[in-house]
Amino acid sequence: MGPHKKVKKMKESTELEVVPKDIPVAVREMTEEEVENPASELGKKWKNKQRVLYLPCRGLSYRDRHLMKDLISLCPHSKTESKMRRGDSLFSANEMAEMKNCNKCILFEGRKQRDLYMWIADVGRGPSAKFQVENVHTAAELKMTGNCLKATRPFLSFDMAFADKDKPHLQLLKELFIQTFGIPKGHPKSQPFFDRVYTFSLIDDKIWFRHYQVLPEEDGSLAEIGPRFVLNPIKIFDASFSGATLWESPNFTTPAKKRSLMKRMKAGKYIRHVETKAAYEASRPTESTYKVDETDEVFNTLPTDSEDEGFDDEAPPPGQEKTKKRKKSKPNQKIRKRMKLLKEEQGMAEEMAAE
Repeated sequence: MGPHKKVKKMKESTELEVVPKDIPVAVREMTEEEVENPASELGKKWKNKQRVLYLPCRGLSYRDRHLMKDLISLCPHSKTESKMRRGDSLFSANEMAEMKNCNKCILFEGRKQRDLYMWIADVGRGPSAKFQVENVHTAAELKMTGNCLKATRPFLSFDMAFADKDKPHLQLLKELFIQTFGIPKGHPKSQPFFDRVYTFSLIDDKIWFRHYQVLPEEDGSLAEIGPRFVLNPIKIFDASFSGATLWESPNFTTPAKKRSLMKRMKAGKYIRHVETKAAYEASRPTESTYKVDETDEVFNTLPTDSEDEGFDDEAPPPGQEKTKKRKKSKPNQKIRKRMKLLKEEQGMAEEMAAE
């Protein structure tokens, strides 16, 4: 038992050497060993256990499916589930997230193989936000030069408009993005490095998402990796996929309505074209609009050139049209040879008869 006690005492002494008593553990700076060997942070138990469930619905196009795969590859704390049927209610996504032990959910809903909607929800207490996804460009499609390690932690960069006190819905969306896209510290599937940046910019009341790599140069330059897309916020609900409406976009119009308005504009263009053509035909003058010189009638008495030469310009009466003579077709070359031989034989026969 003696040697075992000595080992325990030695361990305690080493721990006291690494962590001084004067500096509290929560405020202390990183030691040289932790700076040189950041991989030691991987073994530590993480406290912020955020897990995100990526849930697709049936009816997604190929581009939307590739976008979802790109986002899954960016988030090591994500989990996936098979596609939801169209008849199922969105509230059933909460049960799926609880079964997968996830407290955040991103649901992709496609309509008519054209339009993509994204739901971001806090499964436990809410809130949830609905967006329309526009201008989707996947990482494989862009072929950007940026490249970084997989499962590394990102910096989340937000526009200054997200801190505006007059727009509390943007502050709520900012907190929702931080909890959803931010990778928890010490996650077992993540790496303790920061070599990428997610930017959320607000332009024309729409949120533009970009993904960049932090280049190893010291000037802090960036290189885009992809994917890129635009989120058009529609509504924010109190609970997860349900509840009272906290905020609603006043400028949002559905894509189907936009397409119907475009068709009406094109139809109106055709109708206007037909109406202008009919108005032109109705207002078209029947008589000549230019002035006629009365002295031009003097030249009507003069004979024409054909009358001087003795030709008749008038057309012949019907039934007496001039018929063209048919040209005799020339016989074939073989027939001509035969005819020539026959003539020679006849000539020889006549000579013989004369003698």
